[in-house]
Amino acid sequence: MAKLTRRESLSRRHRRLRKKVSGTADRPRLFVRRSLRHMVACLIDDVEGKTLLALTTDSKEFRASASGTKTEQAEALGTKLAELAKEKGINTVVFDRGGHPYHGRVKALAEKARESGLEF
Repeated sequence: MAKLTRRESLSRRHRRLRKKVSGTADRPRLFVRRSLRHMVACLIDDVEGKTLLALTTDSKEFRASASGTKTEQAEALGTKLAELAKEKGINTVVFDRGGHPYHGRVKALAEKARESGLEF
């Protein structure tokens, strides 16, 4: 069997994780996507197949307000996501790390979202 690429390994881990993690309207799935330069965080209702909220560090509004290291930007993204989720009446979520290890930027985003009031 040929060696898997980094992307294929990530995809396999995410598929394995998605067997257990699913979001509803009451408790959406907080999906985190990490690239080398940016991060994306979405709240997804898997029952309806709809994205309730999506934020990225690449958006114009976010770039104007947040600067610093990628970890600091992930923390700011987690805080902003929690604030917007609270405005929409979302208090609890299911965390989907997207196959990434719970470490570094993913962990920073999750911890700041928890500190800002999201429960998971």
